[in-house]
Amino acid sequence: MILIVRPKLLRKNFNGMTLWPFVVLKHHSLKEDAVFLNHEQIHLRQQAEFLIVFFYLWYGIEFLFRWIQYRNRHKAYRNISFEREAYQNETNFDYLKTRKFYEFLNFF
Repeated sequence: MILIVRPKLLRKNFNGMTLWPFVVLKHHSLKEDAVFLNHEQIHLRQQAEFLIVFFYLWYGIEFLFRWIQYRNRHKAYRNISFEREAYQNETNFDYLKTRKFYEFLNFF
């Protein structure tokens, strides 16, 4: 994981974003936030499973589907299967050691 701090690359309500193999952070202090970094490491694993390009394709399509479903961007984002997996397991620091391949499908 390569951490980059670039506040201007992120939208107002976002603290970070994973663009394999980089994690773009809004603030230097996030480098010390273990829960945040674990969340982003889960995304790195998801991206590697999908050979990166297919992750972004699936992510975008699911976001559009969820946006139509909920009619709310934030709610759509929070209900993307990749995000649901990451948020549910971000405090479990052993999660990536036991995580099964394509585990996000259980959150679809």
